[in-house]
Amino acid sequence: MSGQHANHRHGLDGSALSQHQGRLTWVLVLSAAYMLAEAVGGWLTGSLALLADAAHMLSDVGALGLSLFAIRIAQRPRTDKRTFGYYRTEILAALVNGATLLALSVMIFVEALERWREPQAVAAPGMMAVAAGGLVINLIALRLLAPGRSASLNLRGAWLHVLTDALGSVQALVAGGLIWARGWLWADPLASMLIGALVIVSAWHLVRESVGVLMEGTPEHIEAGEVHGAMLKVPGVLSVHDLHIWSITSGRESLSAHVVTDDRPCEEILTAIRELLRDRFEIEHQTIQLETSDFEHLCATGCD
Repeated sequence: MSGQHANHRHGLDGSALSQHQGRLTWVLVLSAAYMLAEAVGGWLTGSLALLADAAHMLSDVGALGLSLFAIRIAQRPRTDKRTFGYYRTEILAALVNGATLLALSVMIFVEALERWREPQAVAAPGMMAVAAGGLVINLIALRLLAPGRSASLNLRGAWLHVLTDALGSVQALVAGGLIWARGWLWADPLASMLIGALVIVSAWHLVRESVGVLMEGTPEHIEAGEVHGAMLKVPGVLSVHDLHIWSITSGRESLSAHVVTDDRPCEEILTAIRELLRDRFEIEHQTIQLETSDFEHLCATGCD
């Protein structure tokens, strides 16, 4: 006896994707507008923290545009050559966003070290005013993107870009206050270094998760050994081998496995396995090959 089953999940529906696109578009427009204002403000006030934040917002604009493009591409129907569709486009976008954040953090650190050696005068009141405006814009953007960050690694990457910008604005406010009240010019490059450190942390997690998906590793929230053990406890299952668990994209986990069974009805065993994987581990896309112990023995002795 041998049987095979594949079960497919469709993920976010069209209305949800359309809503995410609309939110991303609004955030993109807001970020682009304030990026220009912050760059001009940083140049006029002589604040490196503001210029660093403006550079980060420039990467945000690119990241948000890439995320928006990836969502649209991911909605294309699958073809004979792209049987899983274009879902991985979102993961590629997340990887590019993470790599961009890492490169940007290096640039910030280099410039901050130069400013640390040779502090420059900063117009603190203007710096604080621009930073406050940036914080308001970033908080609005975070609110708009929050609903989608748990559903998509791509959207989480865009959300992380905006979050580090918001923290950068807070640091610029604090640095401006210290310069204004105490005359501590070193507060400006120090704030820039802290922004760079925050960028590195968020970018590293994003890159690591993206690479994990592209390498078809087991999703972080799923323990392969636990899945294997749970499948073995299904009545009628004698052994499980060739177990593979991976993500097609965020929230689209897949599993394939060969299951050796006893003489119970295959429909009964298959139904129990499907329900276990769906209800306990939230794995909807399943391909299960059922085999008898005789079939496994034949394959072990030379069956293809």
